[in-house]
Amino acid sequence: MKPYPFTAVVGMPDLRLALVLSSISPAVGGVLVRGEKGTAKSTMVRALAGLLPGVDVVDACRFSCDPVEPDPACPDGPHAEGSPAHRRPARLVELPVGAAEDRVIGSLNLERALADGVTDFQPGLLAAAHRGLLYVDEVNLLHDHLVDTLLDAAAMGRATVEREGVSVSHAARFVLIGTMNPEEGELRPQLLDRFGLTVEVASSRDPELRVEVVRRRLAYEADPDGFAGQYAAADAELAADIEAAQRLLPSVKLPDDALRQIAEVCASFEVDGMRADIVTARTAVAHAAWAGRTEVTTDDVRVAARLALPHRRRRNPFDAPGISEEQLEQALQDAEPEGPGPDDDGPGSGAPPEGGDAPPPSQGGQEPSSGGSGGDQKPVGAGEAFRARRFEVKGTGEGAAGRRSRAITDNGRTIGVQPAGTKDGHPHLLATVRAAAPHQRSRGRSGAGLVVRPQDLRFARREGREGNLVLFCVDASGSMGARQRMREVKTAVLSLLLDAYQRRDKVGLVTFRASGAELALPPTISVDAAASRLDGLATGGRTPLAEGLLEAARVLRIEAVRDPLRRPLLVVVTDGRATSGADAVQRARQAAGLLAGNVTSIVMDCESGKMRLGLAAELAEHLGAEHVPVAEVAADTLAGAVRSRISGKAA
Repeated sequence: MKPYPFTAVVGMPDLRLALVLSSISPAVGGVLVRGEKGTAKSTMVRALAGLLPGVDVVDACRFSCDPVEPDPACPDGPHAEGSPAHRRPARLVELPVGAAEDRVIGSLNLERALADGVTDFQPGLLAAAHRGLLYVDEVNLLHDHLVDTLLDAAAMGRATVEREGVSVSHAARFVLIGTMNPEEGELRPQLLDRFGLTVEVASSRDPELRVEVVRRRLAYEADPDGFAGQYAAADAELAADIEAAQRLLPSVKLPDDALRQIAEVCASFEVDGMRADIVTARTAVAHAAWAGRTEVTTDDVRVAARLALPHRRRRNPFDAPGISEEQLEQALQDAEPEGPGPDDDGPGSGAPPEGGDAPPPSQGGQEPSSGGSGGDQKPVGAGEAFRARRFEVKGTGEGAAGRRSRAITDNGRTIGVQPAGTKDGHPHLLATVRAAAPHQRSRGRSGAGLVVRPQDLRFARREGREGNLVLFCVDASGSMGARQRMREVKTAVLSLLLDAYQRRDKVGLVTFRASGAELALPPTISVDAAASRLDGLATGGRTPLAEGLLEAARVLRIEAVRDPLRRPLLVVVTDGRATSGADAVQRARQAAGLLAGNVTSIVMDCESGKMRLGLAAELAEHLGAEHVPVAEVAADTLAGAVRSRISGKAA
């Protein structure tokens, strides 16, 4: 079946332009495509491969060396001048979310290295993508260490594999394209910065456009070859334009005036580091070549800034990406001391990314909890987040890669070895040699090297950190409604959410008030969504503590089936009161007993004032949980308290 034609995709001019510019100049650094599900992100990316010019490669070279300039360090080389070569289409290599590190960067055959003394390197996906496209769908769900590896290879143009003192390096120049749904979680800011361009896509609300999308998709599914044939000429023309722009690219000049504009724009948006300036300059040069010009103009800088800066201006993880059109135009004018500024009519190439002046995510989702009984108070905003203490799940897990609790992982410090077949990981050279050495005589060894059998192989057992499910169970009753108290509580929870974001946790939010509890946010990787729901949390009514704990237990029970490797951490945010129903206190104790011993729990005590009942501390005892006053959630507060206690004992 032929892929969906690139020119048949309706709308999305920004995405189309970003993909084309990255194809013209791979040095731009690739494209990150952000958008809701069902917006044809993957369709557009897969269609791009058919537009790229073919590449000449050396025969029998697994690393796609260019016969004109072969890689001197190619593991299949060296390639002599004039080596036989052939031409093949540019590749689109897809990286699965669950791919292992060895599948991505390649692996060494340890058995042959020990027995024959040779380096037998099996290339991975980075080698297959050399001089082509590497596509990662749902890149935000990829393990952090794999994302680091991809972005380092994309930036350096080389991939290096080191295993037990053996090092192999090969060229890996490719256009990196990632797609993601922000609802499923964000990339870390430092990883966002490594993508050259970013584009926000959303489904059109125009009925006519939506009708055309459906019409074309149905026509394609009915007759893929016939449908592709209708757009073959348009795709071929676009491919020829890309190839012409690639030839023109080395001739494009970047004058000092354009450089000054780029610096002014990047400084105006207060982006960190110099990568933004460099990427914007490269993108402006590529856009000039795409337009058939040999010198960068203000229009090229304007288009480049819209694509290169939105994801670099986020000051914290909960900020919405985007740039202000007015601020961009003002920065361009400030860099032009002479002559009139750009027209007020706006840009000429490509539509601006959506969300340029959109409010941050914390403005959305302000529906109050259900089951209110009157007297609801308006939501109170949170203060500035602080660095929170790290709370851990007890024991050692084997869950998703992260940075919170102890776990057996593929990365981390080596704590032992294990035989092949138990849970393979990185080979352990010394342990393998020790296992094979006693059997050399019986195996008839002669000469150099060891006779190694598969049963001799040993693999490292490593301990690192895992991400957990952090479920917040928040009291939203009237007793929490004092503005100062609720502000303090929301600030503490927001700080814990920020900590969960940094530690790659999954989060969920249960609230209870009036006569019941509700799941305000099902467990998700999108910490932004949790922050938004927290910001819109209203208070009022009685305190159904038992219902809140029972709802938390239900959510944890379901999530244990859906995601069994991700261990839970329950954070109960309350002052400990239970006032809903005649037997509210007894039911709360029974509900706590169901969770005690099964889940690692934290009770964040929100009680304040001189007269305190200590009910949250009692709840923590029934839960078998750690009792933490809200004022001690901050990491520096805990350190100060410890120092004070030590000083008091010393005195």
